[in-house]
Amino acid sequence: MAATGTTLRDHVAGQIAFAFKSATDTALAHELADALDENGYLAMPLDELAESLGVTQRRLEAVLSTCQTFEPAGIFARDLRECLALQLRVKDRFDPAMQALIAHLELLARRDFETLRRICGVDDADLLDMMAEIRALDPRPGLAFSGGTSEIVVPDVLVKPASDGSWAIELNPDVLPRVLVDQSYYAEVSRHARSPADRTFLTECLQSANWLTRSLDQRAKTILRVSIEIVRQQDAFLINGIRHLKPLNLRNVADAIGMHESTVSRVTSNKYMLTPRGVFELRFFFTAALQSAEGGDAHSSEAVRDRIRQLIEEEAASEVLSDDSIVELLRKTGVDIARRTVAKYREGMNIPSSVQRRREKRAQSRSAAE
Repeated sequence: MAATGTTLRDHVAGQIAFAFKSATDTALAHELADALDENGYLAMPLDELAESLGVTQRRLEAVLSTCQTFEPAGIFARDLRECLALQLRVKDRFDPAMQALIAHLELLARRDFETLRRICGVDDADLLDMMAEIRALDPRPGLAFSGGTSEIVVPDVLVKPASDGSWAIELNPDVLPRVLVDQSYYAEVSRHARSPADRTFLTECLQSANWLTRSLDQRAKTILRVSIEIVRQQDAFLINGIRHLKPLNLRNVADAIGMHESTVSRVTSNKYMLTPRGVFELRFFFTAALQSAEGGDAHSSEAVRDRIRQLIEEEAASEVLSDDSIVELLRKTGVDIARRTVAKYREGMNIPSSVQRRREKRAQSRSAAE
């Protein structure tokens, strides 16, 4: 059996368990952990997260402040500056000069050392030492937990054809949290409560437990509602494939189901859907729109990428397509796209330029002839 590596969320969850006394703060900390990206940064604005969770931003900031003390130093930062500052605080090196340097990272990127010396109030030697300290920091502390063995993706949502020709959509019971409130135990303990303070404490514990179960239930219902709307919008893709993937954004889904856009963003993060066409992250279904050359429906950027990939795969060695040629071919099929967009999509798929492809194909042809 291959050893299972510790993920960033597993590592953080172990620290959350000992960092908070309140069940509510613990739950909020887990919500913050769910919002971390692979670099360890908080990927969602704190005010939007507070609004979606129904708590004040001040309380969420207090929970975040505790989470920012976790290891590895720098996680739960909201940007690069905060990430570096958190690491420097741990090293007790976040003095006024270093604060000024962190606040002007754009000058460091431009190598404007003269301005930095003046702003930080240091000489050349001190500035070089400060720069060396920053280079020794980790700008993406969460990546330490992304390596190792590959992990099997367990889908959160299951989609399969129904007998009436529609789609049957349900949550995967294997990934749903199983949290129950033991009312019998609460009643038994309550009978032995001797003081008002004890009874108040037990009541608060019960309220926190009930809040947690309601929150988990509401979260599951929200994931299901969002998934149902995604399937409704992308029905053509599930039937016919990627060429029929429609342009879709978070606002489209949020408006359709009457929810805040930030809520849709949160519940689609790191969630997967099993469909007859494979397992996809929910974010896969949200793609930008490219206008139709004929004034019809817009085209999904993901579908256009697939079309570009196919055109290049089918090109002959004697007729390698330039980006301009691809633009013309796509416009004939109704896709209004700029040459720079074709180049961007091509480079994003790690496909070399027409000049490089022509050289490779010629070399392959000579090799085959020999």
